[in-house]
Amino acid sequence: MSLKPIETHTARKQANPVRLSDYVAGIFKTITSKKGMKKAIAKGLVEVDSVTGRTSTFIQGGENIVLFEEAQEKKPVANVELDVVFEDDYLAIINKPAGIVVSGNKMKSVVNALPKNLKKSDREDALKRPLPVHRLDFPTSGLLLVGKTTAAVTALGKLFEDKEIQKTYHAITIGEMKDKGDVKTPIEEKEAYSKFEVVERKVSGKYNGLNLVKLRPSTGRRHQLRIHMSSIGNPILGDKDYGKEGFILQGKGLFLHASSLEFLHPLTNDRININQPLPNKFRKLFPEESMATTPEEA
Repeated sequence: MSLKPIETHTARKQANPVRLSDYVAGIFKTITSKKGMKKAIAKGLVEVDSVTGRTSTFIQGGENIVLFEEAQEKKPVANVELDVVFEDDYLAIINKPAGIVVSGNKMKSVVNALPKNLKKSDREDALKRPLPVHRLDFPTSGLLLVGKTTAAVTALGKLFEDKEIQKTYHAITIGEMKDKGDVKTPIEEKEAYSKFEVVERKVSGKYNGLNLVKLRPSTGRRHQLRIHMSSIGNPILGDKDYGKEGFILQGKGLFLHASSLEFLHPLTNDRININQPLPNKFRKLFPEESMATTPEEA
């Protein structure tokens, strides 16, 4: 099968010959990074004057450089309805249900369900399949940020790296705990920081008290909030991995919900502030009026 050209470029005159792998970074909209272009060259997706380019090919100026589209295997689409709470031509935010993986080898995953639930972007660098830019655990519900274009995925990744995306979670924890505090327990020998604040308490003889807690992680380690709450003696209700023996709630899942996302849209400069109500299982333990999250709180 012949490859489909997607972008062309006429090389600028160079004072001295430049290696193709150094020259092509940033000249195409579809792949913007030097690392990404090196991979494209290695896969034979770049031609220079109708000859397959190599990283050692030298550019002097005037050459016709063509970037080809990589042949894609037909990937599965899961027939899963997702709650889309925000969408534009660059990105989307979905309310991930508990009990579904974000990505992986399972057919039923968020990644496989996104093409059915989101509108295809009209931008030149639109992705064939939208891509989540962070993760939520299988048992965790709530807001998940998705990129629809190459530029959006790159820019959102930078926002996460620079800690410019504010994430708020709500959880129900077990046992007596302080009103608020910071947790700095390292995870896998890496720094990890979380803040917690008790929103409401509930008397429970079985669990020695239950707490509705607002959580704000400032790092993104795997299972960070679950590990941090367990480390201070207040594991999240329903946590089979980090909970206390004899205090594991069966059949209701994990009581952890990504309730708020706030950031400056990297491509439109709009302030995005999305708040998601807590699931019904939270409301059964705490009154609904205590659960509302406002933009000021988030």
